[in-house]
Amino acid sequence: MNIIETQDLTKTYGDFTAVSHVSLHIPKGAVYGFLGPNGAGKSTTMKMFLGLVKPDSGSFTIHGRQYPEDRLEILKEIGSFIESPSFYGNLTGEENLDIIRKILGLPKSSVADALELVGLTPFKNRLARKYSLGMKQRLGLAGALISRPPILILDEPTNGLDPIGIHEIRTLIRSLPKQFDCTVLVSSHLLSEIELMADNIGILNHGRLIFEGTMQQLKERALLKGYPTDNLEDTFLALIDADNGKGVNGYESGIGV
Repeated sequence: MNIIETQDLTKTYGDFTAVSHVSLHIPKGAVYGFLGPNGAGKSTTMKMFLGLVKPDSGSFTIHGRQYPEDRLEILKEIGSFIESPSFYGNLTGEENLDIIRKILGLPKSSVADALELVGLTPFKNRLARKYSLGMKQRLGLAGALISRPPILILDEPTNGLDPIGIHEIRTLIRSLPKQFDCTVLVSSHLLSEIELMADNIGILNHGRLIFEGTMQQLKERALLKGYPTDNLEDTFLALIDADNGKGVNGYESGIGV
């Protein structure tokens, strides 16, 4: 069962096509790695799911709900972390999360639970403006997790973290589907981390979906094409290089293609 599906999703800005006829299939309970070079259309796609950007054509459903008819219901299903989160610098980490808690009508205990999940409990009384970049990333993740949503959309959640922090957040993300019965859509430039946490991946290039499937399907495709399969980064780069050499209309897409 797919919890998120898109059909020919397209977004243009003037003469520039940010997302071009993308059809995604994100299984329920999976960690889905969303990959692509800078400007490939990942963030634009995520923002469309959140109603921050309006598609020009195509459609999508989330948890059986259709956009735009069920936009408000869709938003209630999603916890999100898009780009660098912003907080009230004159409030503590705990106070910032308490604002989110009140807006969502959650119990007071949800703040402490979210802080504990991301390892910020010892720093809950520190002003947010005194948080390091990595701590702000953790606080943003706590805000996304606070309501225990069935869908999490995370854009570069490990940005600014040291290796230990990256490991901790990766382990947390990997555990979320089983722990909270949720689905995670995660975008990252750290392909070694995606390789360790993702069940399925989708790869965009120039706004087009050039691969979607499991890690095993990606390896099988790479072998058929003669691409390296030792690690995700090498396979990814080979796919992107090959696609860039084909021209706009010469790409292949589809699960396991």
